[in-house]
Amino acid sequence: MREFDYRRADDVSGAVALLGADPDARYLGGGTNLVDLMKAGIERPARLVDVRRLPLNRIEPADGGGLRVGATVTNSELAAHPEVRRRYPVLTQAVLAGASGQLRNMATVGGNLLQRTRCGYFTDVTKPCNKREPGSGCPALTGEHRNHAVLGASDHCVAVHPSDMGVALTALDAVVSYETADGPGELPLADFYLPVGDTPHRETALPAGALITGVTLPPIPAAARSRYRKVRERASYAFAIGSVAAALEVDDGVVREARLAFGAVASRPWRARAAERVLTGAPATPEHFAAAADAELTAARPLPDNAYKVTLMRNLVVAVLSELAEEAAR
Repeated sequence: MREFDYRRADDVSGAVALLGADPDARYLGGGTNLVDLMKAGIERPARLVDVRRLPLNRIEPADGGGLRVGATVTNSELAAHPEVRRRYPVLTQAVLAGASGQLRNMATVGGNLLQRTRCGYFTDVTKPCNKREPGSGCPALTGEHRNHAVLGASDHCVAVHPSDMGVALTALDAVVSYETADGPGELPLADFYLPVGDTPHRETALPAGALITGVTLPPIPAAARSRYRKVRERASYAFAIGSVAAALEVDDGVVREARLAFGAVASRPWRARAAERVLTGAPATPEHFAAAADAELTAARPLPDNAYKVTLMRNLVVAVLSELAEEAAR
């Protein structure tokens, strides 16, 4: 591991200034992803700016009736918060589906949003990878790609985003707040992650040196009936091979509002807008749920060894929406 300088920030502006003074610096929250990448030689920061003690560790009411979650709130704290559990169960379920209890006790909300892909070619510095070294190639296209992207990929990268929390936040239209040397800013999560295109190394729209300070959840009555379902190759401590975050409002057997996002199928959490359009105003039946899934998945471009994901996601959408519809009918 490369030697590095370590500084503990006293306030948000101080943290931003410390990072801005060194282009090779990185913010350190829980370190559950960054430290692993440093050990593997993928990240080689000259300085770590520890933001864990900044006053960003609260969950509190937001203007307009939503919730504001500070960037250093741990995943465990987020999942256990009574208002999150009551108003946004999809978020609690998504967080609890990720990692292990020990890691959730350390991992932060801000860090979770910025975690890097677990593609084996990205994490192996002896292999080329356009995400790690732009222009070096993407060996996953013809190599091991069973758990890679079927939506929104390109010839430059087919890796998937690993976050469970990010999928739920995408379905909830969360907004990311950040601080730069020029002042504060906000990014809707829909704009936070960049399309992979021909620049897979550029993963987010955050300005250079920006520090995430929090995430705001808007007031969404439909989110009180929501669910996160994750499919993985073993029962715990495994990344998804497919996941769905869904919220459904049904009135008299008709879908009035639907929110749907997919995980582990693209380079970013995937908002299923086409599926939502098909669902809204349609009968809440398995047949219409399948039609909505098909409308979204028609854009899928699987590789030879991951075509199973299209069928998996179709079945997952139908199962999750059917469960929510049954709850609404009780």
